[in-house]
Amino acid sequence: MNPYRALPARSFWRPAVAEPDMLAVDEVWTPKFDIAPDDPVLTAGSCFARHLGPALRDEGMNWAEAELPPPGLTAAERRARHFGAYSFRTGTIYTAAALRQWLTWALTDDTGPDEVWRDGDRYFDPYRPSVEPDGYDSPEATLAARRSTLAAIRRTVTGAGCLLFTLGLTEAWRDTAAGTVHPVCPGTVRGTFDAGRHTFHNYTTAEVHRDLTAVVASLRAANPRLTVLLTVSPVPLTATATGAHVLTATGYSKSVLRAAAGQLAQEHDHVDYFPSYELITAFPFRGVFFAPDLRTVTPAGIAFVMRHFFAALTRDREAAAPTRATDRPADTPDGGDLFCDDAVLDHHRAG
Repeated sequence: MNPYRALPARSFWRPAVAEPDMLAVDEVWTPKFDIAPDDPVLTAGSCFARHLGPALRDEGMNWAEAELPPPGLTAAERRARHFGAYSFRTGTIYTAAALRQWLTWALTDDTGPDEVWRDGDRYFDPYRPSVEPDGYDSPEATLAARRSTLAAIRRTVTGAGCLLFTLGLTEAWRDTAAGTVHPVCPGTVRGTFDAGRHTFHNYTTAEVHRDLTAVVASLRAANPRLTVLLTVSPVPLTATATGAHVLTATGYSKSVLRAAAGQLAQEHDHVDYFPSYELITAFPFRGVFFAPDLRTVTPAGIAFVMRHFFAALTRDREAAAPTRATDRPADTPDGGDLFCDDAVLDHHRAG
């Protein structure tokens, strides 16, 4: 006997990945905690996260929106003003540092810098420049709207059951004067870039882990029953400011985020990782869930991810009785490699 004899089929590459049709790959996630249908679930994060809330709602789960749209808006107006995309009306949150910043402002007396950006006779919030595409009519209105959002975040966090956060990037632009991190580089969506003030930073695994740890601590202090489900966006970088090729820069960012999320999930019973990234980008899926731009995840890809998510939550978790192992086959399985030491592990799978 050895430890591999008792492992289920999903632990072995050949029966779990190589042999099934790619759409039949199953049991990629075993949830650490339940998310009941009536548990308020919060979603936030990168652009991929905007698909998750509506999918939860369509499945009959309790997706919580901190701020509801005013009556009378068309569907296009609601989308343009970032209603119904994320639980928090913060716009896209790409980095762990930005999530930490928003939660710090929401859960303490700090509401962030008073600076606003002016464009003609309209004013914009530097920390969510896309949320109101037409801006506000005064600096006071801009900051009042942010305070309203922070209060809404505080209310929803204290009553929520789970936060589902999608990590997107490690690259960010920091404001050395304000000590803050911006959602996008100033001078792109809005604002003016100042090379003496706005500095590029590419977060390391240790830094992402540090920020996520602080996020979880602040959430649990505000709501001790809240669980956190992390995932990594499968969407590649649009561009990189590192000077590297965008392909390798994407590999770095996603690897860092995956490692930090996995480490945090190992450290806490109330933190888990869901493999959105793997379900779209892993090579057995052959990139079929990407649009022709090789970035956008297709509706079929979103549905595939969410099907795994809901199936895992409802799956019968009765443990199967151990089965007696068959004799080890004499030949290497198809696709095996005698020069690859871990190929022998396939022989130790229970029959």
